[in-house]
Amino acid sequence: MNHQHHEHEPDRSGGRRARSRWWAAGLAGMTGLALTAVGVAVLPATDVVARALTSVRPETPDRPSADGERGHRDDGKHHDKAKDKSTGDKDKGKGKKPKGVPVPCKADALIAAINHANARGGAVLDLAPKCTYLLTTNIDGAGLPAITTPITLNGGKHTTIKRAAAADQFRILTVNANGRLTLNHLTITGGYNVGTNGGGILINTGGAATINKSRIIHNFANSAGGILNNGGTLNVRHSFIGHNTASNTGGGILSIGTVGIDRSQLDGNVALTGGGIAVSGGFEITHSKVVNHRAADGGGIFLLSGVFGKITDTRIERNTATGTGGSAIAGGPLQLTMSRVTVANNTATGLGAVFLIDGFALIEDSTIKDNTGADGGGIRNEGELTLLRTKVTGNQATESGGGIYNAGTGTLTLFGTKVVKNAAVTDGGGIFNQAGGTVNLNIASGTFVVKNRPDNCSGNIPGCAG
Repeated sequence: MNHQHHEHEPDRSGGRRARSRWWAAGLAGMTGLALTAVGVAVLPATDVVARALTSVRPETPDRPSADGERGHRDDGKHHDKAKDKSTGDKDKGKGKKPKGVPVPCKADALIAAINHANARGGAVLDLAPKCTYLLTTNIDGAGLPAITTPITLNGGKHTTIKRAAAADQFRILTVNANGRLTLNHLTITGGYNVGTNGGGILINTGGAATINKSRIIHNFANSAGGILNNGGTLNVRHSFIGHNTASNTGGGILSIGTVGIDRSQLDGNVALTGGGIAVSGGFEITHSKVVNHRAADGGGIFLLSGVFGKITDTRIERNTATGTGGSAIAGGPLQLTMSRVTVANNTATGLGAVFLIDGFALIEDSTIKDNTGADGGGIRNEGELTLLRTKVTGNQATESGGGIYNAGTGTLTLFGTKVVKNAAVTDGGGIFNQAGGTVNLNIASGTFVVKNRPDNCSGNIPGCAG
């Protein structure tokens, strides 16, 4: 029997050998996930420079408290500080959410309403404001019935769906094939899923979810602490994904499918690989922040094999990698374009803030600054990387390549790019080119490498004064 009670609440030097460990670390524990290889046409480097990658804009329809209450009212005076930082909460957006069927502040009522909506082919459900729907019963691995039709859950001021502290381990929501879930103005929290994946929300193959002006916070799972997109489609808009934890991959989000993130903030998530987000497949991140994450590899963003995507007008800052490297971004093989992106103040015990393991990447009109790593303070390149009108400055390497470390397998091309005031403990304060690697500076385009310590360049780099 479900009870309800109402009360006011006072409210981480690598090379190829290291890579196999990376993929083992990144994929271990993901049994049951849809890891089918994604087919990607390999473009020559000139094509990558000539044109940005196709935009990925998927089409979709629009620790828990100790109280054990089933559903309770919140007086509205207390709320998680994360909400104040949320990009989405500052943008009120345009238009109005559709009105729907009111759902009283009782978890049983919400369960019944979702069951009814599934049976009737979908619905818009208006949840009560200042209400926490406290879930106590495990329904096939989740606290709520699986979404199998188009269902919109409209929240309001301080509307929360939460797993009770004393309840069995389960995520909050599952979206199955043909399910189309839309969340508006809701907080999803307390999902706890040890030994399996998707702490807050799981989207299965054929399913889709749109997260609008909502918060996915304080959830835990083996992989995908916050949201697991397992072969479906995920859109995150004007939302906050924060303080979620995964013991394996994808602290905030793990997407094996298609994901779009716009005007949102990923903040303070933790995982072994991909603290903020881990991706395999198509993705796009625009006008967003990826900050304060922690992982062994890929502190902010970890890109698994078969990735094609774009990061635009986004800040990736204050992320940490305690293992091989890639404090801000790591991954490959991939096709990646970064435009007007700031990568700053990230720290890696190992290799670079941006670590391109394999594949093609273009970084344009961007800034890579004040990052710290071992071989490669700002960038570690082992693939084919082009920097266009980009500034690499203030980065530090505890070994070689303060600004950029170009590995023996790497091809690095710079157009109109400035590499200045970087530092390395050994050599290559600006750029270090390992034997076998290729660096094209294109001085005529306005590229220069100056004011770096202890030297500007080390290795075979034509046109660079040491």
